[in-house]
Amino acid sequence: MLGIGGGLVAVPVLTYLLSDVLGISPFSAITIAIATSLSTIILTGLSSSRAHFKLGNLQRDIILFCGVGIALGATLGAQTASVLDGRLLKGIFAGLVILVALQMIFGKKKATEFTYNAFILVVAGLITGFISALMGIGGGAILVPLLVLFNVDIRKAIGCAAFSGLVIALFGTANYVYTGWSLPDLPAYSLGYVYLPAAIGIVATSVFTAPYGAKFGQNLDTAKLKKVFAVLLVIVSIRMLIGLSE
Repeated sequence: MLGIGGGLVAVPVLTYLLSDVLGISPFSAITIAIATSLSTIILTGLSSSRAHFKLGNLQRDIILFCGVGIALGATLGAQTASVLDGRLLKGIFAGLVILVALQMIFGKKKATEFTYNAFILVVAGLITGFISALMGIGGGAILVPLLVLFNVDIRKAIGCAAFSGLVIALFGTANYVYTGWSLPDLPAYSLGYVYLPAAIGIVATSVFTAPYGAKFGQNLDTAKLKKVFAVLLVIVSIRMLIGLSE
């Protein structure tokens, strides 16, 4: 409905469910929630990438250089999240969500006088991949404004972000599976840090609900609604930050 990645919703909800229902420490649950959220983006990223390919929105040089940066960034982000203390990771997640929410409220997709080149695209991808793997999101809210800033056409930027979500999900999930593979205290039916029952549940239900969200979005003032949602994200994030001291 709002054109944003579901990880901004899924990670906080999964964190609370994993801790309240399965009895996992909230500071361990955050890593599982991020990894699980990231894994669910694989199918949606694939579907979105195909749609943008048919629309001609995937420009080869942009997705190639961004993809290289994103693959490296997602790998580094997942590896970093896997070794961070859960309390610190939860604080970082909440802080980054607040920044993304503020960008949604106040951010403007304005270009500068600088034109993109291979180096800029790789760096933009590296930043996006790293932050997205830390947060369990697709990265569109980060990558699109960065690309537009350097005079990438908005449609090409959105198409690249869709493809990048797939790359982030693949590399990020693979690293979360690898780093959590031999850990003994993960819940049953986990593949590394990815909690399969939650991943399957999210994918199975979002397939049906996403089209309704898109349909509702056609009849609503999504710009205002997105700002309201961003305010709610800030409130949730502040609550997560407060919980760090409990």
